[in-house]
Amino acid sequence: MLEVVTENLTIEYELIREKETLTALWDFNLTVPPGEFLVIVGPSGCGKTTFINVVVGLITPTKGRILCGGKEVKGPGNERAMVFQDYALMPWRSIKNNVEFGLELQGRLNKETAKNVDHYINLVGLRGFEENLPHELSGGMRQRVGLARALSTEPQVLTMDEPFGALDAMTREVMQAEFEKILSKTKQTVIFITHSIDEAITMGDRIVVMTAGPGRTKAILDVNIPRPRYDINIREHPRYQELRQQIWNMLKLEQQAQMDREAKLD
Repeated sequence: MLEVVTENLTIEYELIREKETLTALWDFNLTVPPGEFLVIVGPSGCGKTTFINVVVGLITPTKGRILCGGKEVKGPGNERAMVFQDYALMPWRSIKNNVEFGLELQGRLNKETAKNVDHYINLVGLRGFEENLPHELSGGMRQRVGLARALSTEPQVLTMDEPFGALDAMTREVMQAEFEKILSKTKQTVIFITHSIDEAITMGDRIVVMTAGPGRTKAILDVNIPRPRYDINIREHPRYQELRQQIWNMLKLEQQAQMDREAKLD
């Protein structure tokens, strides 16, 4: 498990056609302790995905920096991994071959690979589907493959960009519960993006609410609901209702502020 520290992070993009600069994140500061499940919510376009792309080393900061385990992030690293919303599976490869692809990219295929891959396929509940192709699985099962692939590289920091967003409501709830069980065993530091307030409260230890773009930290809220949560009716917990209303009010204000700015530009 590693701590992730964000210091004065600013991300800007040069828009060539418009001949202007777009600021995605502005002076963004955040500390994620080792082993924490941190959830980020915010209006569309506030820089949530940009932030985790910096964490995994896919984007270079314009200003500021991110430290992972005390070392500055300057590119992708084996200690960090990402789970995508759209599964990002290769349709011509079996489930087993998809899961081992992360290890293949890292040059870590060896005599222990098969054992490692089997372990994580079993962990996400896909025993017996090793030789299936992605199109033969349901959406929830394909997302389990993506999770197994990320976990098989044994990262200490796991980033997840709307990983359950494409699933139906029932499957989404099942995946949330299963993922909580898995993390109780693997213990990664997790940075999780969602547009769902309910999912944020169900999954997170803390919730970061971001401002409308350019993204900054508006609030950081402790969830303070005991785990495991998959075996309780979490929506009846008094803290759940309190948090939901609080986050809803903040996001509503930010969304209105963004709409007002866009109206002025028109």
